[in-house]
Amino acid sequence: KAIEQGKVPSMILWGPPGVGKTTLARLTAQAFKADFIAISAVLSGVKEIREAIEQARLNQAQYNRDTIMFVDEVHRFNKSQQDAFLPHVESGLITFIGATTENPSFEVNGALLSRAAVYVLKPLSEAELGELFDRALADALKGLRFEPGARDRLIAVADGDARRLLNVVENVAV
Repeated sequence: KAIEQGKVPSMILWGPPGVGKTTLARLTAQAFKADFIAISAVLSGVKEIREAIEQARLNQAQYNRDTIMFVDEVHRFNKSQQDAFLPHVESGLITFIGATTENPSFEVNGALLSRAAVYVLKPLSEAELGELFDRALADALKGLRFEPGARDRLIAVADGDARRLLNVVENVAV
């Protein structure tokens, strides 16, 4: 729907680790030819938020480009840090995309939550992880072979987490 309308809405991506929240945010920015500014709530504070907002202003003023501001682990920001995004989301200066592993109804303040659509991402299925495994071997790890059953065991160990699967495969390849 967003592609058809030509504008991506602010959103919160909620799901377990390794399901592609960050990747989806990056792909969204690419699809809409928007600048992508990423900050981590674990490593950032209001100072970094202000710097990112200033960069978004420059993007708009100098290049007439939209900015998608991606906030990883948004649930770790306190209420006042989350409130710092509100006027910029409301004015349209930024499109906010937050990622969280926690239920946003409890961890994201109501004002920000009311301005964003919430999308729930599920762990990847064994079939999806199998496809990822096969593509990793074909594209990045050519020539790497596994004993029968090893592929299925590695997929089971990943437990729905693409990042975990790729890390295990890379470790085996070393």
